[in-house]
Amino acid sequence: MIRRGWKRSTTGAQATSPGGTARSEEVIAESGVTFHLWRLYQRFWLVCLFFPFVSLVSKPDAWVRLAVGLFALLFFAVSYTWITWPHPVSQGARARFHLSLLLFVTLSLQVTVFSLVDDPAWLWLFIGVSAIAGILLPMRTAGVVVVLFTLLPLIITIVTHGGVAGVDWWWLIALMLLVRGLGLDMIGIARMGNAIRELHTTRRELARLKVQEERLRLSRDLHDLLGQTLSMITLKSELARHLIAESPERCAQELSDIERVARQTLREVREAVAGYRQPRLISELEAARQLLSSAGITYQIDPIKETLPSALDAMLAWTVREGVTNVIRHSRARQCRICLTRREGTVEAEVLNDGGARAPVESTVRRGLGLAGLSERVSALGGHMEAGPLTLLGKEHFRVRVELPIQPDGEAQVSQEE
Repeated sequence: MIRRGWKRSTTGAQATSPGGTARSEEVIAESGVTFHLWRLYQRFWLVCLFFPFVSLVSKPDAWVRLAVGLFALLFFAVSYTWITWPHPVSQGARARFHLSLLLFVTLSLQVTVFSLVDDPAWLWLFIGVSAIAGILLPMRTAGVVVVLFTLLPLIITIVTHGGVAGVDWWWLIALMLLVRGLGLDMIGIARMGNAIRELHTTRRELARLKVQEERLRLSRDLHDLLGQTLSMITLKSELARHLIAESPERCAQELSDIERVARQTLREVREAVAGYRQPRLISELEAARQLLSSAGITYQIDPIKETLPSALDAMLAWTVREGVTNVIRHSRARQCRICLTRREGTVEAEVLNDGGARAPVESTVRRGLGLAGLSERVSALGGHMEAGPLTLLGKEHFRVRVELPIQPDGEAQVSQEE
């Protein structure tokens, strides 16, 4: 993998987008090495040019050597500055990586050749070349190259001296430590930059997924809330219209029920939007009784007496709500049975009606709503859901069945949040 740097618009390079610039500056700030500190650190190592420069001017009579050497030093200084100008943890040098790599190879050969044919003072420039390797190359490759650059001064010094005799070992060991230390420093900074960039990428992805999850939760809650409530309001309105002349008192009662349901739904929608609404099983069973009764459907409800963890109670409530809503909206059922049972380690909810298979309805509702949304909720709690036609006593029925494992209330809440 190739690490890439970038330039801000103030450096004269191509400007990035405002969002990209802000993110890059945030990454740089979190690295602990500011732009100004990096500029100071990067320019400081140009002091290595002092040693070969002194070697060149010590023999002013050798004009050809002086001219070639000064040109080589200028080329090294310009190339080193251009390559190391972007902050190591920023992004952007992607377009110029190949040119940077070519310059890196050229500088490596230049320092090696001048150290062999001119003066050992050129060995000091291996410090800058090692720094470039740590910034430019992938981590493992950079580690190998830094080790090679650490050994090259030793090999070149022995070759130029014709052996180990006469070698200034203190000077040589200090130089090798500087070459190795700066190269490893740059590898560490570049690796830290990669880690910080990946962290920021992960943060943005988590934020995007959180927004998407919240949208899905809101759409499911509103679908489940309004589906049953609007069906109930529709049925009670039709019933009230027919009772206006026959039974005004009964008509007034139905209108009062409509008002009560509308107010309750308004409150539940507000809670759903606020993100903390959880339905209660006992309330959903009572709402199911009223809805089925208004629709003229004979019903049988077998409730569960034990107290369940809040997450399971809410999930069974969603199951009852969705199952009864489907009975009203998608079947011609005359009978409906809601059965809640608790077995060893599990709890089950079953909504069964004799309306047969659901009528095919062309829906523009997105995935995540209705039975699909209920299935996702059940899976999040480690449960299992079945929804489909069922033949009983030679007659077609439709069944929605949910089975959930019983967990302690705290564990269930953690699972739901995950």
